[in-house]
Amino acid sequence: MTTQARPRGKPATSIHPKKLLHSKWTAVTPIARQRHFIVTQVLEPELPEGPILWVEIEAVLSKKTQRILWRDLQDATRWTQGWSR
Repeated sequence: MTTQARPRGKPATSIHPKKLLHSKWTAVTPIARQRHFIVTQVLEPELPEGPILWVEIEAVLSKKTQRILWRDLQDATRWTQGWSR
């Protein structure tokens, strides 16, 4: 039995796109001096069977929103799930 080596570095965050709404995230590097965000909207695809591509996140302190690709949240070098320091 052989085992495959996992790539070095931080593992990707695993989250299903249907569980994104109201999930909490911390930006590894602050975005406009904000670190803590919550997903406020999951933007539905034009075709019902199409994949979800975009989410809207809101900064907890400033309440400013921005649209990002939901898969960007899986990049552990940019985002961590939950609110951390």
